[in-house]
Amino acid sequence: MHRLFPTIACLLVSATSLSVAQTNPNRMTWFRDARFGMFIHWGLYAIPAGEWKGKQIPGIGEWIMNRAKIPVAEYEQLAKQFNPVDFDAERWVRTAEAAGQKYMVITAKHHDGFAMFHSKVSKYNVYDATPFHRDPIAELAAACKRHHMPLGFYYSQTQDWHEPDGNGNTWDFDPSKANFDKYLHEKAIPQVRELLTNYGPVALIWFDTPRIITDAQSKELADLVHTLQPKCLVDGRIGNDKGDYRSTGDNEIPVKVLDYDWETPVTTNDTWGFKKNDNNWKSSQTLIRQLVDVASKNGNYLLNVGPTAKGDIPEPAVERLQQVGAWLKVRGAAVYGAKPSPYPYEFNWGSVTSKGNRLYLNVVEWPANGSFEIYGLSNRVRKASVLGDKNSSLTFQQSKTGGHDTLRIDVPSAAPNSDVSVVALDLDATPKVNTGLVQQPDGTITLNCALGKLPAETKVKVSNRGITSGWLDTGETVEWDFESYRPGNYEVLARTAPVRSAGGWDTSQWEQGNELQVSIGDKKVEHALQNDGTISDPRNPLTPDIKSRLGAISLEPGAHHLKVEALKIGSDRKLGVRLREIELVPAGQ
Repeated sequence: MHRLFPTIACLLVSATSLSVAQTNPNRMTWFRDARFGMFIHWGLYAIPAGEWKGKQIPGIGEWIMNRAKIPVAEYEQLAKQFNPVDFDAERWVRTAEAAGQKYMVITAKHHDGFAMFHSKVSKYNVYDATPFHRDPIAELAAACKRHHMPLGFYYSQTQDWHEPDGNGNTWDFDPSKANFDKYLHEKAIPQVRELLTNYGPVALIWFDTPRIITDAQSKELADLVHTLQPKCLVDGRIGNDKGDYRSTGDNEIPVKVLDYDWETPVTTNDTWGFKKNDNNWKSSQTLIRQLVDVASKNGNYLLNVGPTAKGDIPEPAVERLQQVGAWLKVRGAAVYGAKPSPYPYEFNWGSVTSKGNRLYLNVVEWPANGSFEIYGLSNRVRKASVLGDKNSSLTFQQSKTGGHDTLRIDVPSAAPNSDVSVVALDLDATPKVNTGLVQQPDGTITLNCALGKLPAETKVKVSNRGITSGWLDTGETVEWDFESYRPGNYEVLARTAPVRSAGGWDTSQWEQGNELQVSIGDKKVEHALQNDGTISDPRNPLTPDIKSRLGAISLEPGAHHLKVEALKIGSDRKLGVRLREIELVPAGQ
């Protein structure tokens, strides 16, 4: 095959293995304080922008080479067209600053194998192969230094569709003939070394899709990073648990507080790299709600933009970033440096963050009746106020109702902010709360699978999003202990999730016919799952769930044990039971 650019096999000898430097105990400090960063996916894929030879290519923009099975020789021609005359590193950094973002991560090399920096390892790079003939990574690094903005680099360490020894290109190359170790030592490691030695302090290296990488190879990469730049972080997608923190799946937000450092990468629309026909932009309200929710669970929110081939960040993204920044300018104390919620579960009304002796109630669903209640807080409250209003002082009452701690706060009838309003509680000490699953002030009892108990021997798994998978056999169970405070009849609802398809979350990718039994003591309800309507989560309205009514059950106040068991499993699609939660709702509510 004719190649415009030589392979890298003859250019460099293998990089030597390095030992891990002593762990820097302060390495994670800035990351934990930041909570909010900008992700930038930018490369040759911005030129076709989702279209190849007159056809719209399904899927995310930066995967167009893979999805359209574009031969290497054809894709290489895009380099001759890449001339981002509007690129302005200073403007990009100012955009991130205006958004309130505290670090930036840019694609130095994505899966297409094209380096967006001046690499001596391979001529297939933005400086040598394009009419632009500049190093945008160097310019961005200089701008970040001027603004004291930490900068990190995305590097695809395993997939490289341009190289016969890289992973992922099965339409040009024979995978059985690939020598991945050769690729790793002759291109990936040398280019990572360039990034760590030529661009000043690097905040983190964001590896991706580990796939076939071995434990030893992941360790070698992590050792390289930590030896050359001891303060530089390594993300969880390096593979084999060798990262400094963990990365969730794309656009994935866990349903509970995680007791480790983590980060979620999130798109502003549906794609990462620029795609001209993708106008499905998340609202600034959704972005703000996701940001505070991620912080409440001990995570960082890495929000992506996909600049155009000219180098412009799309205006709809800029507008939303500015709106998020305006919210943070007033209420950033609830996010920056914030600790997670002391409660292990989510609230229907919003989320909780903490800082020292202060709790922040990040309220999404503002109460219409002028009062707000929260259970389980045993501290004495010294003051309640609306964050951002220096003259605010809210009246409140603390009591024990039915043996449980209740805090009632009188609040304005109208929400102080239409996106997320924040009520700050100053306490007498660090927060102390009841961490058990309890009935909430609105009467509902929500039992998410992430907080349930699985049998010791089971094939069922529960994702960070709280969804079961592998539930393909009858007899499998999930169980919870909880406490109720109100006697009465309760409607039993199951909330289940469809499977994600290439086009996104589609409720048609869901299987009826799974029959569940819910038992609380000697009381039982049995019913097949059916589509009784979709539910959108205000934290992520693009991921719908399906609600199924299973029956009704009566409860007295007190401690209870609930078990859900599969009596029948549908077999048409073999999707199994994808249960997120069981919800008990007071009858007639």
